[in-house]
Amino acid sequence: MEYWQPEIETMPRKQLQELQLKRLKKSVNAVYKNVPLYRKRFDDAGLKPADVRSLDDLKKLPFTKKSDLRDTYPFGMFAVPLQQCNRLHASSGTSGKSTVVGYTKKDLETWADLMARCFYMVGVRPGDVFQNAANYGLFTGGLGIHAGAERLGCVAVPAGTGSTQKQIEMIRDFGVRVMHCTPSYALYIAETCKKMGIEPGTLPLRIGLFGAEPWSANTRVQLEKSFGIKAYDSYGLSEMMGPGVAFECTEQDGLHIWEDAFIVEVLDKNGEQCAPGEKGELVLTTLLKEALPLIRYRTGDITMIMKDECPCGRTSVRLNKFYGRADDMLIIRGLNVFPSQIEHILMDMPEVGEYFQVVLERVNHMDEMTVRVEMSDKAFSGELGDLQKVTGKVTKKLKDSLNLRTKVVLVEKGSLPRVEGKSKKVIDMRTAI
Repeated sequence: MEYWQPEIETMPRKQLQELQLKRLKKSVNAVYKNVPLYRKRFDDAGLKPADVRSLDDLKKLPFTKKSDLRDTYPFGMFAVPLQQCNRLHASSGTSGKSTVVGYTKKDLETWADLMARCFYMVGVRPGDVFQNAANYGLFTGGLGIHAGAERLGCVAVPAGTGSTQKQIEMIRDFGVRVMHCTPSYALYIAETCKKMGIEPGTLPLRIGLFGAEPWSANTRVQLEKSFGIKAYDSYGLSEMMGPGVAFECTEQDGLHIWEDAFIVEVLDKNGEQCAPGEKGELVLTTLLKEALPLIRYRTGDITMIMKDECPCGRTSVRLNKFYGRADDMLIIRGLNVFPSQIEHILMDMPEVGEYFQVVLERVNHMDEMTVRVEMSDKAFSGELGDLQKVTGKVTKKLKDSLNLRTKVVLVEKGSLPRVEGKSKKVIDMRTAI
């Protein structure tokens, strides 16, 4: 088994925890000294940095939320002067003020190392041609992924988003072995290949890195079969660095989260630590960030810590595939539903394709959910009886799994919108009423 940083990746748990405590103390001192919001919250709780003597003391510390970054916009959570930062990234701000993330020179080096560690773990090697089809603006997936590829010694192709036919030409002409994009865009690339008369499996791609949106086991099968690749899931969020927080290894069974850089908690609705195998909210504490260290940051992402050790030999804990975001959760007629739940149900049914859209409306003061689903080629016969049969099967499956009445509308393949970035799978029209 090969490792990018073997001393870190295979570090014994006791030694890893000692390293975490040392770095936690440094982070706590930094935020108490330099971030007014943290100093006030520590003082209000009667806490001082010296009170952190063990990792167990972490639970005494206050939580941090996305709203804290918005309330202190733009630089109020920074632990260094702005002049010591080398880069800024920011969220789109579609649901409020942007959250601004700063990076010192050392932060950028740390981030590139974490990314390189992730890539090496799935078989990417120096000299590989690596095409990054992610947005290179304020979104962290562009420059973050790019820097990791260069740090590893790859030939980085900053393709960005869009120009899908050109993307395909570059993959073919440049001998691209590794590609990073959203899974929905990869599916669109495969469709476009076929329209161009190119079989996706004839392209030189061997490794696909996918993230930024939930995707199912069936989508993995579709991607691997279409391109003849191994498809790997990733996890990140800009507040922690960006991509590179956690990544699958070649076992493709859970995402290793780098515990030398982050302390991991998975908490229940009462704020108590969940046992391995129990679902809860992921809470992260940064250990290496200089510009924007965060203590007990509530990510809003729902997952669980996996119970068993990984055969790959890495000692960091693994997170189960994410169930969705707490703030993405839909409340429909009093029931909690995640879009990723709907995707998992649909993607396990061979009669439907990879694309769907959920439309929520309020009719006569009641929530109504319509799921528009593209049919797969093999299920589409054009016969009315066949359409009714598939509609009934999908409706029943959704009802049985969600305990929710759902209207299902089958649509022709290719009729739902294709996007180059994150796909918009939910249209909630209830707020407009």
